[in-house]
Amino acid sequence: MSAGPAPLGRRVAAEAVGTALLVAVVVGSGIQATDLSHDVGIQLLANCLATVFGLGVLIAVLGPVSGAHFNPVVTLAAHLTGRRSGDGPSLRDVAAYVPAQVGGAVAGSLLANAVFGRPVLALSAHDRSAPHLWLGEVVATAGLLLVAFGLDRAGRANLAPAVVAAFIGAAYWFTSSTSFANPAVTLGRAFTDSFAGIAPASAPGFVAAQALGAAAGLGLLHLVFGPSARRTAGEAVPIAAVPAAR
Repeated sequence: MSAGPAPLGRRVAAEAVGTALLVAVVVGSGIQATDLSHDVGIQLLANCLATVFGLGVLIAVLGPVSGAHFNPVVTLAAHLTGRRSGDGPSLRDVAAYVPAQVGGAVAGSLLANAVFGRPVLALSAHDRSAPHLWLGEVVATAGLLLVAFGLDRAGRANLAPAVVAAFIGAAYWFTSSTSFANPAVTLGRAFTDSFAGIAPASAPGFVAAQALGAAAGLGLLHLVFGPSARRTAGEAVPIAAVPAAR
């Protein structure tokens, strides 16, 4: 017998804490990597591995509470795809999740800065404004939604911690943007002047590309799996997203 969903307050807390820890992993491992090596390839590999392991753990632990979205486009997509079956987050949930994710992402950057003795509040100077980077974000976000929601449609949502984390790890390397794929994480990473940062002026372009990628991902989901969702359990499905760094 299913225990039913957790109260909204607990789910929002899980989204805030999970997103904060995710960004702390991304930013902190980026700082550590640059402190330990001057080789950019090794820095990216270290950052990638830490993100994959951290994301997988966070989805496994927090997925049963909130679904482990950690990402506004995932939350919005879950709402849109769940309207037909009635098992997606409500508009009230969306309105609570998204600010928690953004606030958690900013807090995660500030925490990572503090842990490594950097200025706690330091806006990034890392410019990431280029069409090929925006295209990379479209591809990464579309792929993320196809993988995360495709697992649910295929009845394999239990594999989400490993599979979603694996996709993000791969996308670190096959996209020019190193796969942020997450508006909240993008905004959070504007608050660290480190390896993982993004200049505030570059963030709107990334967020717009992620929104376009989310629309493309939902289109691909419909094309491949059809219009109706199929769940094998009544619990929140762990589908999270995050990003890489360079």
